[in-house]
Amino acid sequence: MSSPEETAVQSLAARSPRVPPEQLVAELVPPPRFGDVRFATYVPAPDQPTQAGAVQAMDAFGSGVLAGGQEKGGGLAGLFKRRSATPAGPSGIYLDGGFGVGKTHLLSSLYHQVVTDGGRRAAYGTFVEYTNLVGALGFLPAVEALADNALVCIDEFELDDPGDTVLMSRLMRELVDRGVRLAATSNTLPGALGEGRFAAQDFQREIQALAGRFDVVRVDGEDYRHRGLPAAPEPLDDAAVERVAASREGATLDDFSAVLSHLADVHPSRYGAMVAGTSAVCLRGVSTVSDQMVGLRMVVLADRLYDRDVPVVASGVPFDEVFTTELVEGGYRKKYLRAVSRLSALARDGAALA
Repeated sequence: MSSPEETAVQSLAARSPRVPPEQLVAELVPPPRFGDVRFATYVPAPDQPTQAGAVQAMDAFGSGVLAGGQEKGGGLAGLFKRRSATPAGPSGIYLDGGFGVGKTHLLSSLYHQVVTDGGRRAAYGTFVEYTNLVGALGFLPAVEALADNALVCIDEFELDDPGDTVLMSRLMRELVDRGVRLAATSNTLPGALGEGRFAAQDFQREIQALAGRFDVVRVDGEDYRHRGLPAAPEPLDDAAVERVAASREGATLDDFSAVLSHLADVHPSRYGAMVAGTSAVCLRGVSTVSDQMVGLRMVVLADRLYDRDVPVVASGVPFDEVFTTELVEGGYRKKYLRAVSRLSALARDGAALA
């Protein structure tokens, strides 16, 4: 039977938000964690010259976007105007680097340079958010919804799902044809010699006709989330997790297994709305995930929690053990390593609450 403290706490597994398509478009902005970043707030590591070079390259690209001419009009005339647009400089820029080197910080800074400081229109989302947008609106309506932007930013471009990659390549071609500039990032595996060069080649191959119109910028460095920090904190016990949930307004409290089951019933495009307004996610009994579909849903949830800087307070296994070796070493390795990195960072924040 639930204690009074438990019944007063919200449950993440009880949330099933409805998100209209127009809200999906309106929410294509940098996550709150990166709401105030600028190029000036990015601190390049002194021993990683590519980081300072990436700041300069992105800043110059943003200046080119702002110098790209008049705002695009609507209607049939606007359509022809967009198709005839020929912005100076490259049509796109691609940041290639490992986990935690600041690519999202740089991409968000580019958005703010163009929108917040420059007064132009732009969209910012992850690869998954754009594929979800196409799924919700349909392909051509999604193109129309994005085509009035001067810039479209795509974070975490994923190369491990052939169908979605082809879809995004087609979407990018349509937008470039209408004069929209593109900026994208993706991850390379840490500790793999030459991996960055190969990832860039994969990206250029997948976008095919657009490859020659993208500048590829390498960003080296170690994961800033783990500089001088342990990979993952020791889990708490159930009682400590429950105390944090009961004492923190806006926190949720669930068994880990209940959240995993609930994720199967909520479309990933709604995970962000599901965790919106949550001050902490408290989980009892975190266990190792072995099922691929369950694991991939957990990856999307980790991204949305990290975007919103929501601490995770947990008992059970540490987050560097949340996915089996078979999953981590399989075809979605990059996704799982990103999720472990992000969940570990959020768990450190959660441990501080206890």
